[in-house]
Amino acid sequence: MSLRPEVTGARRVVVKVGSSSLTTAAGGIDPDRLRALVDVLGAARERGVEVVLVSSGAIAAGLAPLGLRRRPSGLAAQQAAASVGQGLLVHRYTEELRRHGLIAGQVLLTVDDVTRRAHYRNASQTFTQLLDLGVLPIVNENDTVATSEIRFGDNDRLAALVAHLVHADLLVLLSDVDGLYDADPRTPGSRLLADVHGLDDLDGVRIGRTGAAGLGTGGMETKVQAARSATGAGVPVTLSRADGAGEAVGGEPVGTLFHPTGKRRPKRLLWLAHATEPLGTLHLDEGAVRAVVERRASLLAAGVTGATGAFQAGDPVDLAGPDGVPVARGLVNFDADEVPRLVGRTSQELGHELGAGYEREVVHRDDLVLL
Repeated sequence: MSLRPEVTGARRVVVKVGSSSLTTAAGGIDPDRLRALVDVLGAARERGVEVVLVSSGAIAAGLAPLGLRRRPSGLAAQQAAASVGQGLLVHRYTEELRRHGLIAGQVLLTVDDVTRRAHYRNASQTFTQLLDLGVLPIVNENDTVATSEIRFGDNDRLAALVAHLVHADLLVLLSDVDGLYDADPRTPGSRLLADVHGLDDLDGVRIGRTGAAGLGTGGMETKVQAARSATGAGVPVTLSRADGAGEAVGGEPVGTLFHPTGKRRPKRLLWLAHATEPLGTLHLDEGAVRAVVERRASLLAAGVTGATGAFQAGDPVDLAGPDGVPVARGLVNFDADEVPRLVGRTSQELGHELGAGYEREVVHRDDLVLL
């Protein structure tokens, strides 16, 4: 069997492992599974590959010490379990990585760390410094302080955003399933999809929502969404069983390989496209849609028909056509309450009536990405 060049050629890899792949049914950390994973990561480092690990398992690891039989449903109880379990989880990783002469570095992220530009830039610099120092970063959501309103929702999405953040060459999603099947893998006749080249390959595929073990929050749906996000930014994604991590990271044709569908972008545009939540919408006429999408031009006031939302200059907003479908996202140069005075008017008119400051673009093309 030939190796996958998209995998073997990767020099910086983000590996994500789910709770069900690290813990026992009782909720505690399975030392054999964790040790096997670290051995795979250590072997990759010996080959000169930089590795960032996104690891679930903090809440699950905290269940047994707290005498809890199952993952609690209440947010406060989940945060308490995460507080206990995160230390246990990282301690195990630290001890196992030491066998390979590697240093573990804990990085706990909240949504603010990737959706706010200044936080995103600081997080990027932190990862760069850790990798330059030879540290293997271990990433998780900061479950102890995150609220239900500001959560990533699952570590699959977090892993895709981290892959953007560190400009990874590859994202590896390790799970309790072999890969992506065209139906429930327990259904007779279901077929593993070895390669996914784009959305067309997913036509007719029935994507399940839940995992087998019941300890995590993700499922196949979140993994496919994460793969779409990463591949759209030029990052290939491998989805495989955790007990086959060595083969997956080594480039053997196991699991499912999602091929890149988009081009690599500067970190600033990756942040804008994948890590921001729009605070409003600018509504465009057909001419403005063509200018933005086809000519990659800046958005001028003459093409704006209206706006919704409460945004300020510098905030991310969606740009939507007459049908209401967003076609792009950008950083707006005006506050929401200023837009009504700009609608449908030329830059020359605005400059003459309101001053030179109003002659600028509503969204400059350098601050705009197509969706």
